[in-house]
Amino acid sequence: MKRSFFIAITLCCALIAGHGSVQPGEHDDADGGDSNGKPLTLAVIGDWPYSLGLVAAAPLLISSINSDPNVRLVVHVGDIHSGSMACTGTSLLPLPAGSNPAWNLAIFTLFGQFNDPVVYTPGDNEWTDCHKTKQFSSGAPLKELASVRGLFFPEPGRTLGGRQKRVLSQAKLHDPAYPADAQFVENVMWRESQIVVVTLNVPGSNNDGLPWTAPFTDETARQQEVAERTAADIRWLDLAFEWANRTQAKAVLVALQADMWDPAAIVAGGDGLDGYTNLVKKLADLCLHFGRPILLINGDTHLFEADHPLADPSSPTGLIHGTPPVPNLTRITVQGSTSAPAEWLRLTIDTRGPDVFSWENVPYCKDPLGSCQ
Repeated sequence: MKRSFFIAITLCCALIAGHGSVQPGEHDDADGGDSNGKPLTLAVIGDWPYSLGLVAAAPLLISSINSDPNVRLVVHVGDIHSGSMACTGTSLLPLPAGSNPAWNLAIFTLFGQFNDPVVYTPGDNEWTDCHKTKQFSSGAPLKELASVRGLFFPEPGRTLGGRQKRVLSQAKLHDPAYPADAQFVENVMWRESQIVVVTLNVPGSNNDGLPWTAPFTDETARQQEVAERTAADIRWLDLAFEWANRTQAKAVLVALQADMWDPAAIVAGGDGLDGYTNLVKKLADLCLHFGRPILLINGDTHLFEADHPLADPSSPTGLIHGTPPVPNLTRITVQGSTSAPAEWLRLTIDTRGPDVFSWENVPYCKDPLGSCQ
């Protein structure tokens, strides 16, 4: 990491902290908020909402989170509709049969009903997989990603939600040697309660490793997309850990969509997981150098799980990417909205004790496939 580039980060953080035009309800602690280590509680959701019924039941989830006095921020780890629904259709005219161009706007509106800041990282269903027949061949992946960025990231460095928050965005903070990194407005980070939080655009479907199908076949564009985004993700992750090390952060929280250790992906006919190996190896190196607790939260596979995927190199998860043992990495897969009971994850970060991360699932609906009433 170039020293001059890190100095630029420090100056950027100082400008945020001292910004004189913060809007009412906006939270401006991208750097150093709650430096005394006051516990931070997040509500984490993913793979939500997957149906019109779940959209109708959204007030139950929103009310459950809004009524928790400890929650200060909401994180959505991707997939705002199911993998059997059409994408927005905004990239195609005439619109494909079954497409629903109003869907993303409806979810954007729901995000605005949370009282606290909402940080969202895109999943494969809203862009990577839009070419698939099961999603009604409803969109070209890159055009759908551009549509997601335009709606959910209208201003780089500012979250969604009722009480917005300033964060650092890769769109505004990237190494000038890699100008293409400016497109990744969805990659953000901030420092709060003596930890660094970083989000990465890492989707399922083997990190967009599956060829796009007709009429969107374009292998050159797909391979370029994967290469540029993965390299940018690695640089952003490296920068987050650099920041954590230099500021003596007590822990790092990483949020992304893909389950990079999904056992179903490596059986015959599965999507594969090799598209994540470079990122996982980088993460392993950074974790070992950092030496303090790291938590990775992801969605994608819907069923709640908490594990240490890299602690034992000879374990099923340890063998997938071939890293050395990484004992200080914990991973949580959040419950998807189609699994009963429908739940959100209450994640508490308290750096004053040895167990920095603690969590519990909070049910808000007994039957997510039913009426949720």
